[in-house]
Amino acid sequence: DEGEPLGIELNHFKIKRCKNRCIFCFVRQLPAGLRKTLYVKDEDYRMSCLYGNYITLANLAAADRKRIVEQRLSPLYISVHTTNRDLRNRMLGNNNGVDILKELRRLAKHRIRIHTQVVLCPGYNDGEELVRTINDLQRLYPYVTSIAVVPVGLTRHRKNTLDHVGKDEAAGALGIIADFQKRFLKRYGDPLVYGSDELYIKAGKTFPPLKNYGDFPQIENGVGMVPLFLSRMRKALSALRPSGKHYITITGTSFYPFLKKYTDKIANSVNLKLLPVANRFFGDTVTVTGLLTGRDIIHELSDMAGKADYLLLPDIILRDGEDTLLDSVSVQDLERILEIKVRVIESTPEGLIKGLEE
Repeated sequence: DEGEPLGIELNHFKIKRCKNRCIFCFVRQLPAGLRKTLYVKDEDYRMSCLYGNYITLANLAAADRKRIVEQRLSPLYISVHTTNRDLRNRMLGNNNGVDILKELRRLAKHRIRIHTQVVLCPGYNDGEELVRTINDLQRLYPYVTSIAVVPVGLTRHRKNTLDHVGKDEAAGALGIIADFQKRFLKRYGDPLVYGSDELYIKAGKTFPPLKNYGDFPQIENGVGMVPLFLSRMRKALSALRPSGKHYITITGTSFYPFLKKYTDKIANSVNLKLLPVANRFFGDTVTVTGLLTGRDIIHELSDMAGKADYLLLPDIILRDGEDTLLDSVSVQDLERILEIKVRVIESTPEGLIKGLEE
């Protein structure tokens, strides 16, 4: 009958945990006192296929390998970092790590598509090691579908002495990537390897044209997100309507100069103040919007309390389906403390324009 339970019970989905001790692990750099879910390090091929979570294949059992092939669990997102096995084991903090090339060849043999990433750590997997890694991975094209190179993210709470990716290191990596892209475009008609937006920002280099990003296979990994946003922003401005309200919106420090060019253009139509928020919680080397905390936003906007009609809060700052930030400060807390009504907006140009409506 309608409304009657089906009598089916689903088994609890227990996430497979990561047992690596990666030298660059962001979770291990988190301070105490955050939400428990933030400390979960997953290493689950099911989450990789379903949600694009990156895995190292370190915990893969024979039964898992069989299931991936039989059920065509594709694409998978795999953290390679380096194809040098000894170096990879050192970087993962796992002396018994798998032979990643052997694993990738097996997946490619069974036509499983693979998106890969290299977290760039100066002195470890940059320079000639990066060249070796890209060369090894491209031999598995088209099953290795993309290679993203992203700089290591370091917080002020880290306990190791890893070096940041600076301007020179970022420029060096982008030079290697550009050389490979030219070769791959001629050979495959596909750039295959991509530098993250953060690398271009760190190096002070212009983003490539959008056509160089293909179908944006690594956009969720911060590859092409900024240039695509800026391209869409130019089009979205045509839908802007004048407003008498006073708005504030925020962004991380790395994106601020790019977004400000556009908010300045609409100053005659809308009273919108764009504020960059420094990340005091994780440290000033963490510059992305998605890792801003409620406390840092409150600190930055303290002088603006009660002086605007709306705070436009990008939804990328909030946990999916929730109204709380990383440090458990809620949207309601922001409204109460800042005395400004918060309007959560989609983190897109269209979302910003829609948020500016009366």
